[in-house]
Parts: sequence; structure tokens; C-alpha cells
Amino acid sequence: MFKTSLLAGLAACAFALPAFADITIVDPYARSSGAMARAGAAFFIIENTGDEDDQLIDAKSDISKITELHTHKDMGDGVMKMLHVPEGFTIPANGSHALARGGDHVMFMGLLKPMNQGDTVTVTLTFEKAGDITVEIPVDLERQDSAMAMPMDGTGMKMGN
Repeated sequence: MFKTSLLAGLAACAFALPAFADITIVDPYARSSGAMARAGAAFFIIENTGDEDDQLIDAKSDISKITELHTHKDMGDGVMKMLHVPEGFTIPANGSHALARGGDHVMFMGLLKPMNQGDTVTVTLTFEKAGDITVEIPVDLERQDSAMAMPMDGTGMKMGN
């Protein structure tokens, strides 16, 4: 009797536990505008196969003085403004969120070394539920995957606060 009750209790607890986000980083790449660039960015798709939303809240890398989550916003005057997004990005349950050129991205400001074709950048992404995920991101300066592509040297955009 005790054994049956114990097993039933354990089974009930197992089903009562919250389902956590299950995060995967897909198709990552990083780039800058060249050897003398002071800034660069990383792009990828975040997939969440869990039953709960998660939130990407921070990014860290030793390639730059500052690493932040950023987005571009059309200010209505023909100029895109790059903004820090301190609250991060929501990754919906059983969904995905793309960090892509011309949109949300990880921004590297004050590069400490050049980002050369074929190099790898180590980035630690912090999620509210999934915790820290470290990703090795290849530098691909030749990739052209967005008509919205913005130069990484800051031309054509105003930097936000």
C-alpha cells in the first residue's frame, strides 16, 4: 500500500512540475563592416520547443567593450534608429524569434579585435527560464540575407540611448 501511494504521489508531482522553455539557437552568424570596424552584430533564430514563453534578457561576449540586445526602429523621418532593448526579446512557447539584420540583434560595441571571416565569436545568452546558453558564432562577412541590411559602422542610422 505504501509503495503504491508513494509511486502515485511521485507521478502526481512529476506532472505538476512546470514545463520549462527548451531553447535552441539556429543558424548563428556574426559580422562587422571590416577590419577597422568599431562595432559588429550577431544574428540567429531562437527556437523554443517548451510549453512556456521565455525571455532573452542579456548577452555577453569578450569580443567587445559592450554587448547589448538591440533593435532598429523606423523613426518616420527616413532614418533607422538603433535602440538598446534592456527588457530583451520574448521567445514564444512552441515558437521562435529571429534576430536578423535590420531588426533585433546582439550588438557588439567597441570591438577589442577585428572580426575576420571564419573567426568564431563566443556569446553567452541569458534567458529568464532557460538560464545561460553559450554559443560559438562563426563570423561570416560575405553573407547577404536581408534587403534591410544595415552597415555595422553606424552610417545611415542614429544610435539610441
